[in-house]
Amino acid sequence: MRVLDPAFAAHLQGGITTLATCWRIARRDGVVHGFTDHDRALHFIETEFRPESGAKGSALRASADLGVDNSEIEGLLSSISADDLNAGRYDGAAVELYRVNWAAPSQHVLLKAGTIGEVTRVGAQFRAEIRGLSHQLDQPTGRLYQRLCDVNLGSDKCGISPAFVSAAVTSLRNSQNFSASSLDHYDDGWFSHGLIKWLSGANAGLAAHVKNQAGAGAISLWLPAGGPIKLGDAFEIQAGCDKRFATCREKFSNSVNFRGFPMMPGNDVAISYPLRSENNDGGKRS
Repeated sequence: MRVLDPAFAAHLQGGITTLATCWRIARRDGVVHGFTDHDRALHFIETEFRPESGAKGSALRASADLGVDNSEIEGLLSSISADDLNAGRYDGAAVELYRVNWAAPSQHVLLKAGTIGEVTRVGAQFRAEIRGLSHQLDQPTGRLYQRLCDVNLGSDKCGISPAFVSAAVTSLRNSQNFSASSLDHYDDGWFSHGLIKWLSGANAGLAAHVKNQAGAGAISLWLPAGGPIKLGDAFEIQAGCDKRFATCREKFSNSVNFRGFPMMPGNDVAISYPLRSENNDGGKRS
């Protein structure tokens, strides 16, 4: 149950209301944007909600059960950069939806909080799905019974955090394949399944996952970089782990913290059947 400010509650009970909707988007890198469907800027909770975005939202859907409640926000790409959308800078951003008395913005109420899900573009417009907090209940939690380790390299449960190595792009084939300096003396595959943090260029502040690393510093990414990669772009790269027990033991000497089940029986055991053997009198038994 929402508790309303007495003045705001009195305003809602009056015959005439002056209401607007506001959205506050906080990216994971700390950048905050405010949008409103009102025709002038509004200020509250230390945020400026601007009208020039042309933002509007779909009808709110809510349920009393644990079903996922989603809505959408759409608008023009005036305040949100198309390049930032393509680069994934808004993926997982926190969203707060407010109803506010535009004549007295201090009178407002939080209607919904969630995160940005799928984002699409059509020309100069964007549409972002807002996933409610109940969406997190659909995510798998707990340990997985599998041969591979179920934690990421560098996490607390892993206990190993290899240092990042500084490098820069020296040659470029496409948005997923390039060569870099300072990596020549590392073994092939040392950085495969590793992590890149871009320090300069169009992707500065973003991270990328390494698919493969071979001799002469050749690097392949799992997905194209969000922005164009150019010669000289600086980044840091961390050694990778394919989550196998042999890798944990031989590459990182960390078998004591391995979180998989390497001795788990495979499919051949699941579909096998008891073998028949001969008894002493020459008969056969199962």
